[in-house]
Amino acid sequence: MQFIAFILIYPLLWIISMLPFRLLYLLSDFFFVIMYHVIGYRKKTVRKNLVIALPHITEKERLAIEKKSYHHLCDLFLEMIKTLTISDKEMNKRFVTKNIEVIKQLERKGKSIALMTGHYASYEWSISMNKSFSFQGYAIYKKIANSYFDKLVRNIRSKFGATLITTKETIPTIEENFKNGHLGIYGFASDQSPKISKAFHWGNFFGVSTPLQTGAEMLSKRFDMNIIFMRIRKVKRGYYEAELEILSENPCTVPDYEITDLFMKKLEKLILEAPEYYLWTHKRFKYMK
Repeated sequence: MQFIAFILIYPLLWIISMLPFRLLYLLSDFFFVIMYHVIGYRKKTVRKNLVIALPHITEKERLAIEKKSYHHLCDLFLEMIKTLTISDKEMNKRFVTKNIEVIKQLERKGKSIALMTGHYASYEWSISMNKSFSFQGYAIYKKIANSYFDKLVRNIRSKFGATLITTKETIPTIEENFKNGHLGIYGFASDQSPKISKAFHWGNFFGVSTPLQTGAEMLSKRFDMNIIFMRIRKVKRGYYEAELEILSENPCTVPDYEITDLFMKKLEKLILEAPEYYLWTHKRFKYMK
């Protein structure tokens, strides 16, 4: 059944990827109507998250952000599909890293790098940065149950040379590379809520005490990696700009969880600039104190 579903849907995805951007975004507008007005995909979760994160604004303002966030989510989904056939030249126009020299600077230090970011703006297209790295890039992702679609997503996200590793493969991969002296840049989307059984640290996010993902920080300490925060902004529809900031060049000297807390503060500040570009459909405040 998984294969049948794949062979039925894949040709449609390929056709979508061939659409010019003008038509792609018209299709996105149509998907928005279906997802938001017809299906109501995760509306309860989004509204709960917005009330918790943005209690200082009016209900009308939150509703406007909610609708814009669904528009952005549809854009994001179709942009990921577009990656199947997008050219390097087109991608270079649409996703620009302002200060890639920060990566170059740290690569010269001869240590692997943990790149921390959140589910904000175009975290999907950020993988295109890999073509500018000297080190091998690794993107950490959650495996999809359908093995055929999982392979498709891996192919899409590895188009620009990054190696995809699942969350379960992360520690063994970093450990093996460390033992063999292979230097890498590991991309962590570190803003999702961890399982309560793996909640080693509770910190503040939008003024709420909630468990935070600590994997990037703790692995950086264990394997002596430099740490970077990637700040992505949406310039306009279909165009994004990334900025890199060093969080620590010697994380072992920093008290536990301080880097994680710093990352979340910087991400929160970024989200507040334009909340509509955050992925509010995740149950970010599933656990609270």
